[in-house]
Amino acid sequence: MMNTQVATREMFLAGLVNQCEKLGAAHLKSSVYGLDDLRDIAAQYVLSSHFPTVKDEEWRFTDLSPLLQIPLNLPESNQSEIKLSDITMPVKDKADLPLRLVFVNGFYAPHLSTVNLPNLPLAEPSKRSDFYAGNLYNVPEKYQGRISDVLSKHRQQTEVFTALNTAGLADSAVVFVPANMSIDLPIHLLFLTAPGASPTMSQPHCSVIAEPGSNVTLVEDYATIGNVAAFTNAVTDVVVGENATVNHVRLQREGGEVVHIGKSAIEQSRNSRYTCHAISLGGKISRHNLEVFQRGEATETTLNGLTVAFGEQLSDTHSVIDFNHPHGTSRQLHKCIVGNKARAVFNGKVFVRKAAQLTDAGQLSRNLLLSPRARVDTKPQLEIVADNVKCSHGATVSQLEDDELFYLQSRGLDLERSRYLLIDAFAAEMLNQLPILGVAKMLSTCVAVQS
Repeated sequence: MMNTQVATREMFLAGLVNQCEKLGAAHLKSSVYGLDDLRDIAAQYVLSSHFPTVKDEEWRFTDLSPLLQIPLNLPESNQSEIKLSDITMPVKDKADLPLRLVFVNGFYAPHLSTVNLPNLPLAEPSKRSDFYAGNLYNVPEKYQGRISDVLSKHRQQTEVFTALNTAGLADSAVVFVPANMSIDLPIHLLFLTAPGASPTMSQPHCSVIAEPGSNVTLVEDYATIGNVAAFTNAVTDVVVGENATVNHVRLQREGGEVVHIGKSAIEQSRNSRYTCHAISLGGKISRHNLEVFQRGEATETTLNGLTVAFGEQLSDTHSVIDFNHPHGTSRQLHKCIVGNKARAVFNGKVFVRKAAQLTDAGQLSRNLLLSPRARVDTKPQLEIVADNVKCSHGATVSQLEDDELFYLQSRGLDLERSRYLLIDAFAAEMLNQLPILGVAKMLSTCVAVQS
């Protein structure tokens, strides 16, 4: 029985690699960034790896076996049938969102995208032509070397799903912000999974480069067309240059039959500031791996996370902050709201290497269980080698207090409204920190509907 299960998992991975090879062969411009070689290396890594199971320490709370039962197919070319009017947008007013890049099943959809560069407010309008936001194969030649450097990092694979994404890399969202340029309004990166008539494997990829002294706000948004089973395997690379600032909102709101696995890899240079607001609402099974690497001293990292899981959802967040230079600071707050028979997982690691003296890191996991069968597994984790640091971590798990519900009901509210107010207050600490008001309002409504 065990050998049969192992063979099934290996056949599943081999089938996905075969799908990736077909997708790459169909793309004519793969040689521009040396993608043929990069994909081959990644494919060999996947074929030599094993499909994660609950026996693996990093996956012991997340059972991916339901994914093995989904007959995945290549994405269908059905972009023309999609209407953005059918999708709730984080920011509805086009005047407040001059730039939206839409990708369907991992491929750029220019007819759905909105690029109003002439109206894009910049700190230095004379450098407007130096800014780029689009897909991989329209990147100006002068920036192709920088993009190649970012992509080449994936030659050294360490994780099977990231390698799988690289093995099927055929297009990518690219945002390049030149040095000392400030983008005053958010950039919306919308990744749609459209399964069509059969389940689809969609592998979005995104590369963001913020050059020294720049400033940009991103909304990385994952949604689904329809309610058909699908697999979304996403990878995002963010390079934050010296003294640059990146505000990053990652919103996962896919359908209830989707398996979503996402990887965010962040590199911070000296004196840079990176803030991530990772919101997970959708998916049957979802996993977000967030890794932040310090490449210079005096970096500032802020990680805010909110997971809302109901029904039989499983939502997993694994984060890593790796300090390897002095004077770094980080603050992480992750909250989970879990109801019905859902399950949430949080594993937050902070590594403080010997060279990272005078590091100041704080981490807190707070969790709210709304039913007796809801479950959360939380593991804040510090590994410190340096001897002159200030680090703390903690975790809490609680339920709605009867005294608080009674108080609100004594003021004229019914039980349902009282519960919602308390849940909303728990989520508001995270939502109020979002840099975009429209996103916060939309998410507050989503929390209310689910709870």
